[in-house]
Amino acid sequence: MNKRKNSGYKKSATKRNKSNKPYGKKQLTATKRKGEKPQGKQLSSNKRRNNKKSVTVKVTCNGLTSEGKGIVQWEGKQLEIEHLLPGETAEISVSPSGRYANAELKRVITPSENRIKPACSYFYECGGCQLMHMNDQAQKRFKQETIDKLMKPFGKPEPILTMDRPYDYRNKSHTTFGLNNERQIIGGLYAQNSHQLISMDRCLIHDPKADEIWQTIKDMMKSFKMQPYNEDTGQGFLRHVLVKVGKVSGEIMVVLVVASSVFKGKNNFVKALRKAHPEITTILMNVNNRDTSMVLGDQEKVLFGKGTITDTLCGLKFDISAKSFYQINPVQTEKLYAKAIEMAELTGKETVIDAYCGIGTIGLIASKNAGKVIGVEQNKDAVRDAIRNSKRNGVNNARFYQGDAGEFMVEMAARGEKADVVIMDPPRSGSDKAFLSSVVKLKPKRVVYVSCNPETQVRDMNYLVENGYEVKGIQPVDMFPQTVHVETVAELVWKNDK
Repeated sequence: MNKRKNSGYKKSATKRNKSNKPYGKKQLTATKRKGEKPQGKQLSSNKRRNNKKSVTVKVTCNGLTSEGKGIVQWEGKQLEIEHLLPGETAEISVSPSGRYANAELKRVITPSENRIKPACSYFYECGGCQLMHMNDQAQKRFKQETIDKLMKPFGKPEPILTMDRPYDYRNKSHTTFGLNNERQIIGGLYAQNSHQLISMDRCLIHDPKADEIWQTIKDMMKSFKMQPYNEDTGQGFLRHVLVKVGKVSGEIMVVLVVASSVFKGKNNFVKALRKAHPEITTILMNVNNRDTSMVLGDQEKVLFGKGTITDTLCGLKFDISAKSFYQINPVQTEKLYAKAIEMAELTGKETVIDAYCGIGTIGLIASKNAGKVIGVEQNKDAVRDAIRNSKRNGVNNARFYQGDAGEFMVEMAARGEKADVVIMDPPRSGSDKAFLSSVVKLKPKRVVYVSCNPETQVRDMNYLVENGYEVKGIQPVDMFPQTVHVETVAELVWKNDK
């Protein structure tokens, strides 16, 4: 679910890579929607580019972009229409603007057999889920075809691994607070690609308990005279509430992200929150007084509990802090990591490098089948967590180091040291040439590349293929049901050792 390890979370309903563009020829439009059955106020981030009058036209959808938008043709232009499905005829509103055109869906005339009523009443306003108007099979087919097309130069990917129950899966959620026109406190998510707050009481991909907790906090704010933070004026106190849930352990962390370290009545607030939700195991205050798009600030104080929660993944226990990166869908993560370990083809003798190791999850899971694991991570807090997780699980063949993984591998190669397998799990932006060149210098027999952004993964895989590697297998995993995002893991082998 969108990935930046141990550095806070971007303020948006969903994380999207701005570099993600539809496949094929360059698109000519930027579009927004109203939805065929509007529910509440419709939002659009598009600005009219001129004063030309919009026109209503009838179109037929002939495909989907990689972002799940319907593709239609109009006066020689290719338009992208949100919430329109292939084969559907519809009325759209088009605002011409030279080479470009803004377009919105007005109504669907002939619906697709794959169209369903979205389970979420906020679907057309929020934008955090892009595919909830498709049935499960259509979502699966869309994601498979997207990955197949993207990965075609490397071979045919395996069938995507989907989720039996594609709801309630997020173990991490954050909620923002504000005031409506009646000066009442509201909470919810930002509309996609904007800072307009959507008031809601439930997100169907969040853990239900997390939504219950932030609703309680919203209801408590008035009695504690706690004002939501206003980004425009810089006034107010509570900016966000971050909730992390241990899906196996049941432990729950609540992080109150505030604009000031002065928290009047905090003891009574914590007492009242714990009384309402005794299942909460730790509460933290995170101070973010900067004008920033990051949710979490640098200053943190534990108000109750130990400041972390513990959860189990692939049979190992992991400590999770407020800033720790931990995969948001543990059910699908176990499938993803199992496939990654399978691709590593470990026999118990190999030296494995876990690059971008975070808190050590995949490296520690691999340690059960490896001779030695070396984890490398830039973030010192994450390295500390990884060491603690290693000790907690009694792992004796893994070592974790703070530093740049590429530089680490170059130094290994210079010393004549070898690694058999490199497992890499970079952020959404992918890796860089410096890191990839260090992989080529070290020449591990096998590279296992886990990615939350297949587009940047393809770019990086091209570099590795051009420099001596061959793609042996590709496995897509639906880590983020109801959204357009797909996680993929690919196996690359050094050709000289085939």
